[in-house]
Amino acid sequence: MNIAIIGSGYVGLITGACFAEFGINVTCVDNDEKKIQLMKKGTVPFYEPGLEELLQRNLKSGRLHFTNDLADAIDNSLVIFIAVGTPPRGDGSAEMKYVESVAREIAKHIKSYKVIVTKSTVPVGTGEKIRKIISKNLKENVDFDVVSNPEFLREGAGIEDFMRPNRVVIGASSAQAIAIMKDLYRPLYLIEAPIVITDVKTAELIKYASNAFLATKVSFINEIANLCETVGADVQVVAKGMGLDRRIGPKFLHAGPGYGGSCFPKDTLALSQIGKENNIHLGIIEATIKANELQKEKVSDKIINTLGNLKGKTICILGLSFKPNTNDLRDAPSIFIINRLLKAGARIRAHDPVAVEDARKMLPKITYCKDAYDAAKGADAVVIVTEWNQFRNLDLGRIKKLAKGNFFFDLRNIYEPDKLRKMGYKYYSVGRV
Repeated sequence: MNIAIIGSGYVGLITGACFAEFGINVTCVDNDEKKIQLMKKGTVPFYEPGLEELLQRNLKSGRLHFTNDLADAIDNSLVIFIAVGTPPRGDGSAEMKYVESVAREIAKHIKSYKVIVTKSTVPVGTGEKIRKIISKNLKENVDFDVVSNPEFLREGAGIEDFMRPNRVVIGASSAQAIAIMKDLYRPLYLIEAPIVITDVKTAELIKYASNAFLATKVSFINEIANLCETVGADVQVVAKGMGLDRRIGPKFLHAGPGYGGSCFPKDTLALSQIGKENNIHLGIIEATIKANELQKEKVSDKIINTLGNLKGKTICILGLSFKPNTNDLRDAPSIFIINRLLKAGARIRAHDPVAVEDARKMLPKITYCKDAYDAAKGADAVVIVTEWNQFRNLDLGRIKKLAKGNFFFDLRNIYEPDKLRKMGYKYYSVGRV
């Protein structure tokens, strides 16, 4: 089977490379010629563990192709995936102009039956909108089906999530389209991955509901962490006690500086807007969004209030990406925190294993360092913002000698408070005393 993936960003490239690994002939389409040339050479334009090796292997096998010729890719493919961006607009709703533009382009070039699949995270009702756009712009009478097949890829673990998914969701109204989609995902039947077959609108909502629920767990445990600090409880033990209840589970119950990234902030805002458009008040979702913003403010205030006047002081920031194993800085707590500290007069020395080059464009006024020890030189305080493995076992004695001050803010609760305090650090974490 031949398939086309329109949009070669994070979702599109991983989807294409993984389907190629399944033995399917895949053509990835993008309008960025520079990106196309990079990928043709086997270079991934973003950081994702294992993806470059997978890309190169399938390029060599001849199953994975890259082009900016949309017409040719459409003509030679039975299934066409739309995997372009849906960034938030000013009101929080998803920007749909890229999806709609692709739908119009598809209509211009289809000459035979196609299955058109939305991989992008899109509002409920998008499938029907795509159907109308294509029907309106068809040059000849051609049959097609529209399917919703949302992605559930975690940045840093995208390949594993595609190859061994918790579930595959297929939203379609046509038996033919469902059969074709099942055939695409046939290798997953061997590992008994659950396949959820439903209608298009339900599939579209499953994606938003899933991300919003996980974001709610993060905001919930952060609010509990704030209460723990006040009453003298330990949020990590509270979370463990909660997570042992199988109805709750331990995932996403880790207190910290708030969630970020390409999904949770965007999707919670979009879901809230979908509710407003349909006259449904999604109070829990709105509270989740508000709690996350307050959490970033709270951890920033903790640093500022503890250190006092920041003018002339140097702060070491360890971790810039919103989570480990990615260079994604979209809505990263680090950006908010650093900007607050800069505004208060602090100088920033920062290190991240992979996100430095991307950060330079967003935060040009800070000093970027080769490693954690370089970043700690002369610092009045050390702040761990992202829980990269490299930061989990630092030589704390060496850090203490290099730093000017002894303040240590562990915003991911990596270290044991007693251990650091015995070493002479003034140690602060989230939800622990």
